[in-house]
Amino acid sequence: MYTFDSQYEKYQSLFEEYAKRYAQTLQTKPKVLGESMVYSLLLGGKRVRPVLALATADILGVEKEEILPFALAIEMIHTYSLIHDDLPAMDNDDFRRGKPSNHKVFGEANAILAGDGLLNTAYAVCFEQCLKGEKFVYASKFLSDCAGVNGMIAGQSADMYFSSENRAFSEEDLAYIYAHKTGKLLLAPVAIASILADHKCFSALETFGKLLGDLFQITDDILDEVGDFGKLGKSIGKDKEENKLTAVRVFGLETACVNADLCAADCHAVLEGVDGDTAFLHDLVDFVRNRAH
Repeated sequence: MYTFDSQYEKYQSLFEEYAKRYAQTLQTKPKVLGESMVYSLLLGGKRVRPVLALATADILGVEKEEILPFALAIEMIHTYSLIHDDLPAMDNDDFRRGKPSNHKVFGEANAILAGDGLLNTAYAVCFEQCLKGEKFVYASKFLSDCAGVNGMIAGQSADMYFSSENRAFSEEDLAYIYAHKTGKLLLAPVAIASILADHKCFSALETFGKLLGDLFQITDDILDEVGDFGKLGKSIGKDKEENKLTAVRVFGLETACVNADLCAADCHAVLEGVDGDTAFLHDLVDFVRNRAH
């Protein structure tokens, strides 16, 4: 009998086992490089991106062996971004997922290199997949675009740019940050699964991925305002302290919550146009909207 929690745990466990097996093959010299990479990669977390990839692959009939390497590459890129985000020069956070940030354990220089190592290893994983055929090349290209200077990195740069005091901003600037900093790496799992299924339902899933990215970031902004460190596993109130451009800053907390509800409703509506059993994705939308961590 299907339950969201049990299915989520199934996807999460499948990915964790795959990531751990890969981590065991990672040999570096000096060892501290690999140790710092693995420390953050296996630190836990919700694993929303790999779970999203596996769930969409199931809907579209994509084999686990095809999607798992891309799920790993996406999570490596996500993890590298978190390591760098936590550095003193960026968000300056001492905790990640309830444990000391990478730079607090291994030092700033090693943390930078661990992030670099994860990013480059993610691309190595993709290059290996490219040898399997054309659709794997398209999937790898899509991921690199999502992660690069027209994707996540652009969003991070805009996030830093608009954190400067007295910098003029608009709702469009906030939407840009949302779409790129967070949205691109939540779009990637569903779009890549579609590409591997010969672009089945690509348009609807692309729209869903973008909306889910917006929803995820709005809830992040809300939780930074009203969340609890014990549940979030990271510092609270950092956005306001660092003058971040957030939904709460632009719209206020009450309207931000309304916008989150509207975005969740849009996610549900788009899923109605996807051919297949989307019950898990519907539940995932509610999970993202109502999460406390």
